[in-house]
Amino acid sequence: MNALPVPAALVVLLPFIGAVAGLLGTRLTRRGGPPGTVDRAVYRRAAWFAVAPTALAAVLAVWVLVVYLGELPRGFASYAPPEAGVRQPAGAVESTLSIIDTGTVPITIGLRVDELAALIAVLVACVALAVQVYSAGYMREEPRYPSYSAFISLFTSAMLLVVYAGDLLVLYVGWEVMGLCSYLLIGHWWEDRANSRAAVKAFLVTRIGDVGFLFGLFTLGMAAGSFRVSVVLDRVPQMSTGTLVAATLLLLFGVAGKSAQVPLHTWLPDAMAGPTPISALIHAATMVAAGIFVVARLYPAFLGARPSLDLLAVMAALGMLGAALAALAQDDLKRVLAYSTISQLAYMAGALAAGSDQAAIFHLVTHGAFKALLFLGAGAVIHAVGSNLMSDMGGLRRSMTITFPAMTIGFAALMGLPPASGFFSKDAVLSAVEHAVAEAGPLTDAAAWLLYACALLTVAVTGAYATRAWLRTFFGASRVRHVPLPEPEPGVAHVWDGREAPASMLWPIGLLAVPALLLGFTGVGLVEWSSAVVSLVVSLLGAGIVYASWRADPAADPARVLGPLRGPCERAFSVDAAYHRVFVAPVLWLAKVVARADDTVVDGAVRGSGTAAVGLAGLLRRGQTGNAQLYLTGVLAGVLILVIGAVVLG
Repeated sequence: MNALPVPAALVVLLPFIGAVAGLLGTRLTRRGGPPGTVDRAVYRRAAWFAVAPTALAAVLAVWVLVVYLGELPRGFASYAPPEAGVRQPAGAVESTLSIIDTGTVPITIGLRVDELAALIAVLVACVALAVQVYSAGYMREEPRYPSYSAFISLFTSAMLLVVYAGDLLVLYVGWEVMGLCSYLLIGHWWEDRANSRAAVKAFLVTRIGDVGFLFGLFTLGMAAGSFRVSVVLDRVPQMSTGTLVAATLLLLFGVAGKSAQVPLHTWLPDAMAGPTPISALIHAATMVAAGIFVVARLYPAFLGARPSLDLLAVMAALGMLGAALAALAQDDLKRVLAYSTISQLAYMAGALAAGSDQAAIFHLVTHGAFKALLFLGAGAVIHAVGSNLMSDMGGLRRSMTITFPAMTIGFAALMGLPPASGFFSKDAVLSAVEHAVAEAGPLTDAAAWLLYACALLTVAVTGAYATRAWLRTFFGASRVRHVPLPEPEPGVAHVWDGREAPASMLWPIGLLAVPALLLGFTGVGLVEWSSAVVSLVVSLLGAGIVYASWRADPAADPARVLGPLRGPCERAFSVDAAYHRVFVAPVLWLAKVVARADDTVVDGAVRGSGTAAVGLAGLLRRGQTGNAQLYLTGVLAGVLILVIGAVVLG
C-alpha cells in the first residue's frame, strides 16, 4: 500500500499526457480543403489520444481502490454511523515532497490515497471515459474536436488532482485548472454569443467564490502550521472555534461557486450552451462534485464550526426546493437536468450539514452514475430530433429502443424508485436529516427542521419533474419534425427523424445504466426503511399528480399543475435578473461613465494638447513667408527692443 501514490500519480498524469498530445499532435482541417472539412485520419488519432489515456487512468483508479481496500469494495455500509462524531479516514497513504522551507509554514506538494479519494477517483475516471467514448461519435463532424477532447482530458486530470491531493495548495491548483477548462468547454462554440456569454458567466461567478475559497485554505493552513491535509485534520481539535468558523465560511464561498449552490448557482443552467457531453462531465463527476468533495475532505473542520453548518443547511434547503421547482417548468430538456443537478447537489450539502459525510458521498457517487446516464441519453435524443425542447419530442420510445429503457432507469434513480441506486442514496440523505432533527446533531433545531421540510417537499417535486420529462420525451404523439431544424449544437451530425444514436454513443449509455440501477445496493446499511417508505410515497404522489395531468390532456404540458407559480418557476424566481439589476447593471453603468470620462477628460486632454500644438505651429508658420527683407526687419526690431530694454533696466 505504501506504493499507492505512484499509480495515483499516473491516474492524474495519463489524462494530462493525452491532453498535451491532443493539443499538439492533431489538426482536423485539411490543408487547401474547404473550411470545416474533417480529416478522418487526424480525427481517429485525436479520438485515440482522448480515449486510450483516460481508459488506462480508469483501470488504474479501480486498481488503487481495490488494493487500498484489500478486497473488492466493501461499500458505504462500512462507514461509521453519523452519530460517531468527528473522525478521520483510517489508513491514509501519503507521499509528500518539500518545496520551500519558509521557517514557519513549509510549502509542500503531495498525494494522498484514502477510501474517499480512491472511491471518487473511480467515479471521475469512469464517467470521463464514458464521455470521451460518447464524444467520439457525438462530435464526429466537429472540426475542433482535437482541442475539445484535449480539454476534456485536462479537465479530468484537474479533478483527479483535486481528489488525490495531499496538500491544500495542490488541491487549489487542480481547483483553478478546472475553472479554466469549464470556461473553454462551455464556450467551445464561441462564435455563438450565447455560448461565449455563458462561458464568461461561469468563469466570473465561480471566480467570485474562489476568492473566499483561497483565503479559507490559507486560514486553515496558517492555523495548522502546514498545508498538508493530514496535518490540518490532525490539528483541527486544537484550533479555536473562531478560526474554524472563519475558515469554513470562506471555504463555503468556493463550494457554492463550484457546486452551483445558492447564491452562486446561476451559472450552471446557462452552461448548457456547451456541448451535451460536457454537461454530463461537469454535472456528474468533475466541477460541481468538487465542492461537495472538499467539504467531505475537510469535514472535521466543518463539524467544529456549527454556524457554518447552519448556513450550509439553509443554502441546501433553498437550493434543493427552488431548483426542483424551476426544473418542473422548463421546456429545454438539458435545463431540466441542469436544475436537477443543483437540487441533487443540495441534497448532498444537506447531508453534510446534518452530520453525515458518508450519506453525502454515497449520493454523490450514485448521482454521478445516473446523472451522466441522463445527460448522455439527452444528447442521444437531441442528436435524433435536432432540438433541445421537449415540445419538439414525444413518442420516441418506439424508435429509440436502447436510449428509452436506459433513461427510464436514470429517471427512476433520480426519483428514488427501488431498486435504482438513487432510492438508497436519497434515503440515506433523508435518514441523516431525520437524525439531525430527532437528536442533538450539529445543527440548530430551526436549521434542521427547515432542511427536513424542504427535503421532503423536494422529493415530491423531483418525482413530478422527472415524470414530466419522461412522459414529454418518450410518450404521447410524436412532435418530431422530419425536416432539419436549426442545429442546437454546431458541428454535431444530426439524424433529425427520431432514430437511435450510433453505437459509439449507445455503448456508454448502456454501460452507465448498470451502476445507475445496481450501485445503490452497496449502501443498503445506510437506509432506514421507515423513512424510505415515506419518501417513496411522497415521490409517487408527485409523479402521480403529473401523470394524471398528462393523461387528462396528453397534448398539454403537465407543468400547468403549477398554476400561477409556473411563470416564476420558469424564470427560476428571477434570481438571475435580480443579480443583473443589483450587480451587473451598476457595473455596466459605471463602466460607461468611466469610458465617457476617459473620452472627455483623458482623451480630451491628449487631443487638446495636440490641437494647441497645431495652433501654435500655425502661428509660427505664418511668420515663415520666405521674404528675406521681412526676416532682416524682424531681427533689427528685436535688437532694438533688447537695446531699449537694457537702457531702461540699466
